[in-house]
Amino acid sequence: MSEPSVDAAASVTEEPAAGAALPYFPQWPRVRSAFPRDPGMEERIEGILAQMTLEEKLGQMIQPELAELTAEDARTYKIGSALNGAGIWPGGDRHAGVKSWVETVDAYWEAVEEAWRDRPFRIPFMWATDAVHGHNNVYGATIFPHNIGLGAARDPGLVRRIGAATAREIAATGMDWTFAPTVATPRDRRWGRYYEGYSEDPEVVFAYAREMVTGLQGGAEGLSGDTHVISTIKHWVGDGATFEGVDRGTARCEEDVLRNVHAMGFVSGIEAGAQAVMASFSGWSGPENYDHTPGRPVAYNHKICGSRYLLTDVLKDAMGFDGIVISDWDAHAEVAGCAIGDAGYAINAGLDVLMVAGREAWQSVWRTAREQVLAGVIPMERVDDAVRRVLRVKMRAGLWDKPRPRERSLAGEASVVGHEDHRALAREAVRKSLVLLKNAGGVLPLSPAARVLVAGSGADDIRKQAGGWTLSWQGNDVTLADLPGASTLGMAVAGVTGADGCRVDPYLEDTDPAGYDVAVVAIGEDAYAEMRGTIKPWGTLEYARLKQSYARDLATLHRLRAAGVPVVTVLFTGRPLYVTDEINLSDAFVVAWLPGTEATGITDVLFAGPDGEPAHDFQGRLTFSWPRRKRSMSVNRIPPHIPGYRVPAEEQAPEGEHEPLFPYGFGLSVRDTGPLADPGPLPVDEEPPPPPAPPVSGPLEVHGPRAGGAYRLRIGGHNTWSREDISSERPTETLVVRAEPVGDPARPGAVSLRFNGFVAFVYAQDPDQRPRDLRGYREAGGRLSIEVRVVEAPDAPLYLACHDDYPAQPGLDVTRSLRELPAGTWTTMEVPLEELERIGVDLRHVDVPFMLYTEGRAVLDIGEVRWLTA
Repeated sequence: MSEPSVDAAASVTEEPAAGAALPYFPQWPRVRSAFPRDPGMEERIEGILAQMTLEEKLGQMIQPELAELTAEDARTYKIGSALNGAGIWPGGDRHAGVKSWVETVDAYWEAVEEAWRDRPFRIPFMWATDAVHGHNNVYGATIFPHNIGLGAARDPGLVRRIGAATAREIAATGMDWTFAPTVATPRDRRWGRYYEGYSEDPEVVFAYAREMVTGLQGGAEGLSGDTHVISTIKHWVGDGATFEGVDRGTARCEEDVLRNVHAMGFVSGIEAGAQAVMASFSGWSGPENYDHTPGRPVAYNHKICGSRYLLTDVLKDAMGFDGIVISDWDAHAEVAGCAIGDAGYAINAGLDVLMVAGREAWQSVWRTAREQVLAGVIPMERVDDAVRRVLRVKMRAGLWDKPRPRERSLAGEASVVGHEDHRALAREAVRKSLVLLKNAGGVLPLSPAARVLVAGSGADDIRKQAGGWTLSWQGNDVTLADLPGASTLGMAVAGVTGADGCRVDPYLEDTDPAGYDVAVVAIGEDAYAEMRGTIKPWGTLEYARLKQSYARDLATLHRLRAAGVPVVTVLFTGRPLYVTDEINLSDAFVVAWLPGTEATGITDVLFAGPDGEPAHDFQGRLTFSWPRRKRSMSVNRIPPHIPGYRVPAEEQAPEGEHEPLFPYGFGLSVRDTGPLADPGPLPVDEEPPPPPAPPVSGPLEVHGPRAGGAYRLRIGGHNTWSREDISSERPTETLVVRAEPVGDPARPGAVSLRFNGFVAFVYAQDPDQRPRDLRGYREAGGRLSIEVRVVEAPDAPLYLACHDDYPAQPGLDVTRSLRELPAGTWTTMEVPLEELERIGVDLRHVDVPFMLYTEGRAVLDIGEVRWLTA
């Protein structure tokens, strides 16, 4: 295909409405959708619903994922929809092509069609995916900047065009539905999903949600065609408000704030016609969350997926949303009153479709729901409401009229995925999202004839550029081979200067900086997604302290400053960070957010054109205020449209903490001069030294007969985010780990751990989850002592750590030590605490004194675990 795939007429820049122009809702508003009810359609829905069996209805309410669903399963259960989770590809092939995806989706579609052939009606099957910054799970797709960067572009029209381009790429793979856009309003920088939000203020979120939904769905007319897809606005509601930025935590705010700050993207998204809303993992502490489910005791349920008030009373009844309310990945399992195989409580609260990952789990949810309907625990009216909504969305999407996936107009067209027009659009988005914070001496724009040294950890690292949700869930394992056509910043600079005018040396290991006219230093966060990017409540935003490897970037900047080379620093980040030291060491400082694969969009702005004038100027503006202090976690933009709004008392910080270094809306042009562009040395945040380490008097008993139950052993990992306690009396079976008592009288409490080849961690945790300052053990020459018996040596790296945040915090690779131990023999393995501190474990805040994690297979027996002094 060579024709343009997006509407060129939609390229006009539109400035979002000012915050004061946003509507204020004293109550939950009734929203008029772009899709009005169609009486004929409703009559058709009721006709189908009346003929369906209970089992057929439940099939429409279950959404398994590709790795845990066979075509035969889909046929047997008459499954209504399925999804591919991040990092799940046809045949496990991350380079699966467009035709492979179409063949996979088509095979499931055909299996479900066969299931309906003995019935007087049929219900089409549909496929969903997480296309959150382009069709990012598919090899060769266009990767757009993450939402945090798009917000800085201040261009809703751009977002609409990105939605339309993404929809075409999704349609080319035969899919019908995307779980996008995220319309959270992030208010705490510690949150690991911060970059999924457009802005800390609802003004941009309100403007962008409408445009992205319209771009993806094509409006009321476009959705029934086969070049647009169903859009999902997520995550309902308040996930950007969780206390201390805890992922899947609880929003502590008044309902007025929940409605007018955190729900504004849902208001405009529903108005634009979004056909699905995904309920959040998180919770809300509002008093209205008291539940009164028939046949159940009154319970206080923080989780949104268990809140009848927010799902049914507010979203469906008050706001009038008549599409699908779907859960997040296994989110029902975190609701009080539910379990991984029992979603009855959440169904009664208002969930219509349950995203359930594991095969055993989704089948158990199906069976349990059937039993509960027959027993009257789940009213049939609730099931009918759910299925009615599913049928309505499928009809609005034209699924009864569309041909099978492989016969649709774009299906299998490899040229659509990663189309040159889409890549040009992504490059434009990168260019518009860049925010210039400093330009001392007019160092920018750079001359294409300059000799440029490209340094820093992000100089040639596509993972830092693209971030999480890029081909895999975390995006931390991708290479340039996984992202055809991608360019790193180093490659993009060389494309401007020519190979002879550019050298890439991230840490100046083989280069004398004095031989270059300018250094472009790319720094930034490693890729992460969700909880793996969350900063602990006691953590810091200081870039150089977030990871030991990041400190090397600061050292590189010091070396370049000493060499007298002008420095242009480019920051890849999913949140505003404390980088005052890095800014002071730079002549120019550019925030590039998470731009994706098109680094040429960066060099479009860094370098002048042939005439020496800027080819493109910086137009990005901060939609998140920039922190002045290392622990300035909460934002400071006060939404002006909310009467009397104040930062909640529990989030108030010491005086000056909310004063930003750069305010909301800040951003320079290369033509700006004077103190605005060159503010001189910025004030650094000098933190007081930590207090002395508390003394220790004896061993810290973590596990074993002397521990006395102070800590509990738990399992976490893939499909087990709800964290399972390990029983001391019977086997504990999860997908990722099987644990059972060893049964050796000589070692009471010893447990056998079988790691099954998934992301998995086993850890000891204080029931109150209180961090402890354990530096005293290190100062006393302490060590972590573990009794271990190797039954089957690990076949992949296995790490020892002191936290519950794999892999966001560091771990010590103990694979070789375990492999060298004599198999079948109890041995005491001791690790000096200074070794853990050396790799970056913060001994001032230890919430988990022992953890093992791996993505491989191993069988280990664990006896006593103790922290000892010398």
